[in-house]
Amino acid sequence: MGEIPNVYRHVVLFKFFDKTSDETVHTIENAFHTLCAELPFVTDFEWGINSSPEDLNEGFTHCFIVTFADAKGRDMYLPHPLHQAFCRTYLDPNLEKVCVIDFSANN
Repeated sequence: MGEIPNVYRHVVLFKFFDKTSDETVHTIENAFHTLCAELPFVTDFEWGINSSPEDLNEGFTHCFIVTFADAKGRDMYLPHPLHQAFCRTYLDPNLEKVCVIDFSANN
């Protein structure tokens, strides 16, 4: 197997308030994608909606994975004004619960 470069993953799980409309959730999905596309230290962005049959998601419906070359990229991302504005505008009014896990991917 070939050598895979190390990457750093920032994984966030969202549970939206029941009152948050599907249209608002779609707007958040698009805004998150736009945010990551605008930041040069973000090397990849993936997201999806839970489809596990195990019923262990504790209400979390969405998973977003932001990838960086290393933890320094994450350290630039978290306080970045565009990220902070995204959180204030889209997440703070709509999230009931969030879970975040960051890790250096093992290959």
